[in-house]
Amino acid sequence: MATNGIGPRSRGHLNQHLITRLLGALLCGGLATACSESSGPTNPNPTPTPTVTWASLTAGQIHACGLTTGGIAYCWGGGYEGQLGNGATNDHSPSPLPVSGGISFASLTTSWYHTCGLTSGGVAYCWGWNGEGELGTADATPRLTPAAVAGGLTFGKLTAGGEHTCGLTIAGAAYCWGSNVDGELGVGSPDSSAPYGRFTPVAVAGGLTFVGLSAGRAETCGVTGGGAAYCWGANGDGQLGTGDTVTRFAPTPVAGGLAFASIIAAGSYACGLTSGGVAYCWGSNGAGQLGTADTAPRLTPTPVAGGLTFASLTADGLHTCGVTSTGAAYCWGENTVGGLGDGSIAQRATPTPVAGALTFSSLAAGGLHTCGRTTDGAAYCWGWNANGQLGSGTTLDSHMPVAVTNP
Repeated sequence: MATNGIGPRSRGHLNQHLITRLLGALLCGGLATACSESSGPTNPNPTPTPTVTWASLTAGQIHACGLTTGGIAYCWGGGYEGQLGNGATNDHSPSPLPVSGGISFASLTTSWYHTCGLTSGGVAYCWGWNGEGELGTADATPRLTPAAVAGGLTFGKLTAGGEHTCGLTIAGAAYCWGSNVDGELGVGSPDSSAPYGRFTPVAVAGGLTFVGLSAGRAETCGVTGGGAAYCWGANGDGQLGTGDTVTRFAPTPVAGGLAFASIIAAGSYACGLTSGGVAYCWGSNGAGQLGTADTAPRLTPTPVAGGLTFASLTADGLHTCGVTSTGAAYCWGENTVGGLGDGSIAQRATPTPVAGALTFSSLAAGGLHTCGRTTDGAAYCWGWNANGQLGSGTTLDSHMPVAVTNP
């Protein structure tokens, strides 16, 4: 299906582009001096004098978005599927573009090819690709500008996954919509025949009340007010933390009995943070993304090495990052295009400081890039930049933080 020029063909091209880019980067990891792009400028633009103060940032597969303190949303990077929300299917934009519609948002969330926003009144909007109903608009029509999620629910939080989206109501009830091939919606069964998802929000089975929710590539995780962690969906890499690789279609307790303050689903793995700031990860670990000082997978929560105390975590695809209570940023995992921001392209299996001595309030990990908001409201990104997802005004990769250009 294709609408307004966006459809499966362009999405397939993007997937192939990402795979080709990653394979090339892996080769360059061993031949860095021969690969000019992935060994390019480590800081290609100076810090501009800020004209806006960023309230939050979020990073998708090939794009990123930011929200100003005034509630204005901007997006940059790849816009092939309309995920920038500016009314066009931009090839890419290396600088922030305003999201159309004049809506004031309280939060944003991004994924592969779609973006969602939540107003201060709890009204949810989504835009971008919609082939599996991930926009929640009661159809499979892509949107180039924000479209209201159907159903009239009032949400307190939103989280966008690979091809699904989930939200928490103010009362903590979980709803999900979009692809359900692997049971990632948590409704008790998968959708194994067309249509492969749900086009409007459906209640997650089990009647649990959550305080946090995170949608991954084909799985979802949540944490209750008492700190109990649950996950559901795809589990081929042990990303549900259940001690096995059995897919689950409804919320299933994460093994180990740990009490988490937050949890994040990152595709083939997941991580959780205790109220004391101790980080645990589980699932696939081929790039060292679990931070366990090795590359062996884990089927249950395993402490991140190094003994650091984190205030927040972010993870996506093949790398993980955390911010300490003092604002120091650390990343670990895949780094062949500089997504860890340590000034190199060396893979790291333990937390490694982000270069530049910046003080961060939050980080957002994307596909092969990362963005961070400093404590004074400035925005920086680093890593892969072929689609302009660093927002630096160029398409040059950067192996350390580079300032996002002014809108």
